[in-house]
Amino acid sequence: MAAAGRGADRATVPSAAVRFALLLLLWLILIGPGWGNLAAGAVAAALACWVSLRLVPPLGRPLSLSALVAMLARLPGQSLIAGLDVARRALSPTMPLRTGIVAFHSRIPPGPEREAFRALMSLQPGTLPVGEEEGGAILFHCLDLDQPVARQLAAEETRFLRITGERPHG
Repeated sequence: MAAAGRGADRATVPSAAVRFALLLLLWLILIGPGWGNLAAGAVAAALACWVSLRLVPPLGRPLSLSALVAMLARLPGQSLIAGLDVARRALSPTMPLRTGIVAFHSRIPPGPEREAFRALMSLQPGTLPVGEEEGGAILFHCLDLDQPVARQLAAEETRFLRITGERPHG
């Protein structure tokens, strides 16, 4: 138990530094530059950082920056494709829609990482997470059940797991 606590403590310092820097940057973007704003922002960022560390403790393992950058680079394109696909299906009278629910058995254990995965998957073309089954499968509403939705979700999940370093369960 003590070793796990020390690992979490070691993860807290870099996590706190990153959170503080991002919160301060957000403050300066919203409020504007200036020494007075910087001082007030530092205090606000420190308090917000302290609260965030209490509410969402660090993972205890580093995120893969290269995998995160790769996924973030894909997001604008995926989001654009999703929007165009939905618009095309909604506006085309000849476009068949085979809507329905797909149960996806995720390898990500319940918790913040799984919720982040669900949020990212809402950007996938024609899919939207709508809930979970009692057995833990994530339910996705799909516009076209003829598409390989489960296979696409599994590929995205693998990319996501590379970011978090999470070991799949089940």
